[in-house]
Amino acid sequence: MGLTKESGLHVGKGTPGKRNLITDVPGVTVGHVTVRDGKDINTGVTAILPHQGNIYRDKVMAAAAVINGFGKSMGLVQVEELGTIETPIVMTNTLSIGTAATALIRYMLAQNEDIGRTTGTVNPIVCECNDGGLNDIRGLHITEEHVLQALNNTSEDFEEGAVGSGTGMRCLGFKGGIGSASRVVKLDGKDYTIGALVMSNFGSSGNLMIDGRHVGREIQEKLDGEKQDKGSIIMLLATDIPLSERQLKRVARRAGVGLARTGSYYGNGSGDIAIAFTTANRVPHYNEGAFVDMKMIADSKIDPVLEMSAEAVEEAIISSLWHAQTLTGRDGRVQHGLRDFLD
Repeated sequence: MGLTKESGLHVGKGTPGKRNLITDVPGVTVGHVTVRDGKDINTGVTAILPHQGNIYRDKVMAAAAVINGFGKSMGLVQVEELGTIETPIVMTNTLSIGTAATALIRYMLAQNEDIGRTTGTVNPIVCECNDGGLNDIRGLHITEEHVLQALNNTSEDFEEGAVGSGTGMRCLGFKGGIGSASRVVKLDGKDYTIGALVMSNFGSSGNLMIDGRHVGREIQEKLDGEKQDKGSIIMLLATDIPLSERQLKRVARRAGVGLARTGSYYGNGSGDIAIAFTTANRVPHYNEGAFVDMKMIADSKIDPVLEMSAEAVEEAIISSLWHAQTLTGRDGRVQHGLRDFLD
C-alpha cells in the first residue's frame, strides 16, 4: 500500500488516499500474473482496468507523454490523435508485447461482437520494459493465458514490488518493479484523487534520491549496478478529476518531474513513457447526437493537480523499490532490494 509507516520513508507533502494506491481512484483495478521458474525465468503481466464497465463502449479520456522514446509501447498513436483509451492497459516485458496485444484483442472481441464487423477495430494499449537482465527474455515465456488471467483477476488491493510485469525489473542499482501511490486534491470543497502506478526499470547505480536525500550517493560503494541511465519506466496516472485530453497531456508530462526527483536524467537508453486518464469524462463509442458534454478544470486552478501528479509518481517509484525484495535471476545474477541497505 504505497509507502507505509513501516518503511520509515516519506515523500512530499501531500495527503495519500485510503490505500495509497492507484485504485483509490474509484473504478480502477489492477491485476498481476507472476511467471517464475527456477532462477532464469522472472517475468510477468500487470493489467490495469480504468473502470468496471465496457471500456470500448465507454472510453475514458486520456493522453500520453513520451519523455524519452527508447521504448516499444503499443497504442499511443491513437491515444495522441483521439484522446481516449478504449481497452485496459497491459504491461509486460519488451519481447512479449505482441503476445500481450493479441490476448488483449481477444479479451475485447469477447466483450464486443461488433468490433471488426459493424464498427471499427480496437486499439490495444500495451506497455513494456526490458527485464532481460534477470529474466530469460529470449524464451518468450509470457503466454496469452497469462495476460487473460491478469485481466480477469483485477482488484482494488494488489501487491507491489517484484510481482507481475515488475518481477524481473531493476532500478537505480536496486531491484525494481511495480509501485503505486495516491494523493487527495481538494477542489471547490470536494475531495478528488490522483493515483499513480509505475513499472520501474531505469536509472544508473548511485543516483537514487528519496525526498531530496541522495541515498544512492550515501551507499554507492555498496552497489553493483548499471552505470548508465537505461532500462525504461512506465508511469500511469489515473484521476477522477474532470480534465480535457489537453489537460491530461499536461498531467502526463508532470510524471517526468517525479521521475527526475528520484534520480533519473532520462538517459539515452531509457524509454520513459507516461499515460494519464480521467474516469470523470467518458466518450461513448455510439452517440446519437452530434455533441458530447464534457467538463474540465479551469487552467488557472490546475496547479495542485500537476503538483500532486508529480508527487504521486515520485512516491510510486520509491514504493516499487521498497517493496521489491532481493532476487537471484538469470545466470545467477543477484539484484538486491533497497531494504537490504536501508535496514
